[in-house]
Amino acid sequence: MWFKNLQLYRLPADWRITPAQLEEQLAKIPFQPCGTLTMQSAGWVPPKNDEDALVYTLDRHWLLALCTEQKLLPASVVNQVTHDRIEEMEQQQGYRPGRKQAQQIKEQVTEELMPRAFSRRRTTQVWLDTLNGWLAVNAGSANQADDVVQYLHKAVENFSLRPLVTQTSPAAAMTDWLSSGDAPAGFTIERECELCAPDEEKATVRYARHPLDADEIPAHIAAGKRATRLALTWDDRIAFVLTDKMQVKRVQFLDVLQEEAESQADNGDSFYSDFALMTAEFSRFLPQLVEALGGEAKEGV
Repeated sequence: MWFKNLQLYRLPADWRITPAQLEEQLAKIPFQPCGTLTMQSAGWVPPKNDEDALVYTLDRHWLLALCTEQKLLPASVVNQVTHDRIEEMEQQQGYRPGRKQAQQIKEQVTEELMPRAFSRRRTTQVWLDTLNGWLAVNAGSANQADDVVQYLHKAVENFSLRPLVTQTSPAAAMTDWLSSGDAPAGFTIERECELCAPDEEKATVRYARHPLDADEIPAHIAAGKRATRLALTWDDRIAFVLTDKMQVKRVQFLDVLQEEAESQADNGDSFYSDFALMTAEFSRFLPQLVEALGGEAKEGV
């Protein structure tokens, strides 16, 4: 339940889809396991394991889940078996198969090995705050988030979505905070950052578990490097790493929130209480993060 990463998007201002309508449209692309000759499959699954609904709702907060399955068939295995087949055929017929025939042998080997391939499944969660217009994908990379958004576009008619863009870029803001040694109100700079030069060489300096008030950090910034990652804490409740790509990574809910979650879980459904607590915190955290970055940029600017 607890999100580890936030890839942030904005829902359209005229978002009017109801949970029932979204449920109906997601149901057009349900998850189906990979077939015998299928390398990859993806589709929507219930976010809560013991329920059938594809949209889990708690007032204005909705939760979705996309499941992907991928067959793991190492290229080295395919190449080795193909090589053995070609060697065997060369001995039998007295000459080596041509390029076209070798490609056909490789395709045949792949088909034969597919049923024996291992499968790996991954479920990616999506949170929607339909009142404030947030959509966040719990994905560690932009590519993973893009895959989820792609399946939303496939399922939902006339679906529009845009990435969060702020007036001040995260790189400029983080560089300024490090240079001055001051974080914006409500935030604390922690002991991890990454500084990168903007030239072709991309010379990079990383600090981990290291005080960031050292003299060499302003020197790196004066030399032209810019912050691309910075560890922060918000309100002593959420620790995270902000990146220059507007990604919120390695989200960690601190002790005070964990204690609240445990106390609420004792009183009923822990999934419900965890989701309620997490979304309430994100609804407070995200506007303050946007404010720290100069506010949200106007659409089209």
